[in-house]
Amino acid sequence: MRILVVEDDRDLNRQLVRALSDAGYAVDSSFDGEDGYFLGDTEPYDLVVLDIGLPKMDGISVLEQWRRSERNMPVIILTARDRWSDKVAGMDAGADDYVAKPFHMEELLARVRAQVRRASGHARNEIECGPIRLDTKSARVTCDGEPIKLTSHEYRLLAYLMHHHGRVVSRTELVEHLYEQDFDRDSNTIEVFIGRLRKKLPPELIQTVRGLGYRLSADPDAV
Repeated sequence: MRILVVEDDRDLNRQLVRALSDAGYAVDSSFDGEDGYFLGDTEPYDLVVLDIGLPKMDGISVLEQWRRSERNMPVIILTARDRWSDKVAGMDAGADDYVAKPFHMEELLARVRAQVRRASGHARNEIECGPIRLDTKSARVTCDGEPIKLTSHEYRLLAYLMHHHGRVVSRTELVEHLYEQDFDRDSNTIEVFIGRLRKKLPPELIQTVRGLGYRLSADPDAV
């Protein structure tokens, strides 16, 4: 899952990037509205954390332009605690949720998890596919109740497939959603991580759909 943070306070920006990265997300960041707008308009993010008071272009304008361009990724806006009007303006502009500053990082992470789950059609913290269970809150994966040890990239790949299980996901889509913007992206590495996951999971769960990509499914006869 890939997230964009648009926040001009560099200390807070850095804290957000660190917390989201530690939670298993690929994170890009921006410090002004113009750059943030461009990234959100050209890159396929699973969620955006967007400050309202940004230099060069305010957060409300950024959000309005994204929505006019039919950029429908979930957006959580950051607002000042005493500016209820910002909250209203943000929700009217198309925000999915808001967090008032100052905030506890755990609250923001919980709201991020909720929005990512809802965007992919899941209501609970735990996502299941056959014997595999992914706890999005603890970033813990189990198979038949036994914990599975994964590297950060293996976890990102499995988490994306779990959120979209039953659907064919192309290698291009996986590359776009698993790596930060400045990462040296190589779609061939996806095959390597798929191979590693198959050694740690029941191998029939991750199906190769020739010419299209991969599908995570508990149904071995899925087409």
